[in-house]
Amino acid sequence: MAGETLTALTSLGGVLLGGGLSYLVQHSTLRMSARAEQRRREVERAESRRAERLVHLERFVAVAAEAERAAFERPDDWSTGDPWPVAAQEVMHRLWVAERMLQVLYPADVHTSARAYFERLNRAVWDGVPSLDDLYTELDDLRGAFLARSRSTLDR
Repeated sequence: MAGETLTALTSLGGVLLGGGLSYLVQHSTLRMSARAEQRRREVERAESRRAERLVHLERFVAVAAEAERAAFERPDDWSTGDPWPVAAQEVMHRLWVAERMLQVLYPADVHTSARAYFERLNRAVWDGVPSLDDLYTELDDLRGAFLARSRSTLDR
């Protein structure tokens, strides 16, 4: 009888040990696959965010180029009904919207440099351009600072 009890207890111990080890292996495998899935989702989210940022960056740069052209083509005297102020207002509105989207999608330092570039363009469009050479240099510096900050954010 003692031998049968020992055999039954040994068998029960083997079953418990095997079940416990099986549970541990399944549990660790499940955790590893959950972590891998989470990493995959984070990578997808980061790639999606980067693509969205690139689209809005490209839009801002394109509209800013239009605003620069509007500033350089600004007539010395214009009135409210003329074609130039209507076109300039439309371009500046699109630039304002593009700049606000950068505020939503990018860190504060990128938006700050975009805002400085926008404000200088806005002044050039509505106040005029006293010196083209000075404005070119100033816009190049502001644009360069903005693009450098944007690039550093996209590289992260």
